[in-house]
Amino acid sequence: MATRLPPVHALSAFEAAARFGSFAVAAEELCITPSALSHRIRLLEEHLCERVFVREGRSVTLTEFGRRYLDVVRNVLRTLSDFPLPNKATQNQMRVKVTVPPTFARYMFMPRLAEFTSKHPDIEVEVYLFVPLYDLSLSESDVEVRFGAGEYPNLVTKKLFIEPSFAVASPAYLKTIPKINTPADLRHACLLRSALEPWQPWFEVAGLDWAEPTHGLRVDDLGLLLEAIKHGHGVGLTRQHFAQEMIDNGEVIRLFDTQLATPPHAYHLVHEAQPSLRPEVALFIEWMQSVFKD
Repeated sequence: MATRLPPVHALSAFEAAARFGSFAVAAEELCITPSALSHRIRLLEEHLCERVFVREGRSVTLTEFGRRYLDVVRNVLRTLSDFPLPNKATQNQMRVKVTVPPTFARYMFMPRLAEFTSKHPDIEVEVYLFVPLYDLSLSESDVEVRFGAGEYPNLVTKKLFIEPSFAVASPAYLKTIPKINTPADLRHACLLRSALEPWQPWFEVAGLDWAEPTHGLRVDDLGLLLEAIKHGHGVGLTRQHFAQEMIDNGEVIRLFDTQLATPPHAYHLVHEAQPSLRPEVALFIEWMQSVFKD
């Protein structure tokens, strides 16, 4: 029986959108983004195998099926909301949902988050993870941190900061290859590959007319890339915030002074364009820009 039931969050999105005749206004009431609400409506329509709205520009109107289904949904939601819950305290909790890449979350975001929560103890923060390059859609989140080129159409994008990238290797790995004194000596090394930290721009700064490596271990997560370097899989590119502790502990060694001052990828704060942000979301964005900046 459970498999026949539509998701409750999709039903509430449907009811709110029908009541306001607007996805944007309904999303604001439900404290989600318009794209998240649109996703829930699509989910409901896929479950029902029926269209419930006719979309006309920014306005939406119910289909004939949608009008009949709305009566059923409202009765169900009213029954659920009216059911007495004596042990549940009534509260109106402010909440910010933020999605961040794993390495940024581990090394930069979580160590600083207490600063925000101590300043705003009434705002609840929910943290979600996504993999850069593979998941580029705002869904349930209010705000995302993305690591990339910063080209995200139809989204508000603010660059947080950019760090130089430089080459590092583990002491154990360096003992297995001829001595490396200059960037050109990297011809003897296995260069670890990552779409997030391409070598070719660094080669240009180092005066090497080399193409991007096409063989060897590839890791498209900055934290795992650094772990691969630490465990002796080869030479890789990294950045100060991530590698400093390992450098201090002697787990990895910076190889040259050469660094790429403006790498092709940086961290960006991304959110949907809206007429007005909820106060707690605006506060969170302001804090992020003050803490993570060039």
